[in-house]
Amino acid sequence: MSKYNLIATSAMGLEAIVAKEVRDLGYECEVENGRISFVGDENAIVRSNLWLRTADRIKIKVGEFKATTFDELFEKTKALPWERFLPENAQFPVSGKSVKSKLFSVSDCQAIVKKAIVDRLKTHYKKSGWLEENGPVFKIEVSLQKDIAFLTIDTSGVGLHKRGYRVDQGEAPLKETLAAALVLLTNWTPDRPFLDPFCGSGTIPIEAALIGQNIAPGFNREFISEHWGLIPEKVWEDARNEVEDLANYDQPLDITGTDIDHRMVKIAQENAFEAGLADLISFKQMQVRDFTTTKEYGVVVGNPPYGERLGDKPAVEHMYREMGKAFLPYETWSVYMLTSNENFEECYGKPATKKRKLFNGFIKTDYYQYWGKRPPRKQ
Repeated sequence: MSKYNLIATSAMGLEAIVAKEVRDLGYECEVENGRISFVGDENAIVRSNLWLRTADRIKIKVGEFKATTFDELFEKTKALPWERFLPENAQFPVSGKSVKSKLFSVSDCQAIVKKAIVDRLKTHYKKSGWLEENGPVFKIEVSLQKDIAFLTIDTSGVGLHKRGYRVDQGEAPLKETLAAALVLLTNWTPDRPFLDPFCGSGTIPIEAALIGQNIAPGFNREFISEHWGLIPEKVWEDARNEVEDLANYDQPLDITGTDIDHRMVKIAQENAFEAGLADLISFKQMQVRDFTTTKEYGVVVGNPPYGERLGDKPAVEHMYREMGKAFLPYETWSVYMLTSNENFEECYGKPATKKRKLFNGFIKTDYYQYWGKRPPRKQ
């Protein structure tokens, strides 16, 4: 097995959660803005793609260097050991971005990196003519930040938030990675009731069910690196067997998703069926103000409407007030709500136990956490 410098990319605000997941897989890591770096072999590439619930992608870092001229970018890219990763017939599209760098023309940077890699591969594989790009795909990115070039190869393909179960969705669906993070940031355990009163297309309850039964989020999808000769088929086979062995399908769950819109409830049911979790999650049409229960020590996680459009704000804030009244009697329940509305605590009727800043896409939000009484310790 070879060793690779790996990067799990992350949405802003989720770095610490991704880092914990990486460490739970058994890899030491370093945390920076938007990326978690760790060293691992082919097995680490496969397992991190299959198991990381809150990361966006897994990338191999090929090189990092300062580049202020196109000549410098070309020569330093060419000096990197591309033949270690790319076979002679590799397809390798190059994408790019540039932030606060002298080399600001992204298209030029992409073309130069492509040419440098071609030159390196032609020399290594002793090719005088064209390289036939008809083999497996290796997506390369050149990222320039303050004149530092960062060259990576994407091992995931489609982003890791694409679990493969979403048949349909609403207008503003929550990313699966963020939904998983919202669950992981709570005190919920699989033996406690779980409710999402604004379930939409069912993403939060589905992610909770996957977590509750320890089902790997990547169990139902493909990855671009599955087609590379770099990673033996047996590594993928063993990792998928591990996924199956570690899933706890016998764990009973009490998970409910409700929504005011009956169409979204139907979509949520279809998505849960696609994920193989239809028997584990109850979906029904209901307004949050109608919530009642005799159960104790439950956990509520929701991504309610924010009232971003001016005309919607009064109705949304009225709903927050009704929600506060509905949950007030249940002292043993914990409530977690994600919203950009800065009046949330005032409307809800009490200050949060804790707040955490998160981004829902490009929207700055707070995750308001109201901790209920702790369950009694089991004997």
